Amino acid sequence: MNKQSGIPNEEAWDYAIGIVQVEGIKPSKDFLELAEKEKRGELTNDDIRRVLVKKYTVTSEAVHA
Repeated sequence: MNKQSGIPNEEAWDYAIGIVQVEGIKPSKDFLELAEKEKRGELTNDDIRRVLVKKYTVTSEAVHA
C-alpha cells in the first residue's frame, strides 16, 4: 500500500507509467524492472531513488572525461 495515496503499489506504478506513456515517453527496461521489484516488495521507494540518483548524477569525473 502506498502510504501517501492509500492505493496499492502496483496500481500506483501502473498509473504513473501510464501517465508517462500518454506523454509519449517510453520508460526504460531498467526503470520498469525497478518498478516490478518494488511491486513485489524487493525494493523500497528509497532504494529506487538511490539507484536512479546514482545512475543519472553527473560526476566531475564524467564531465572531465
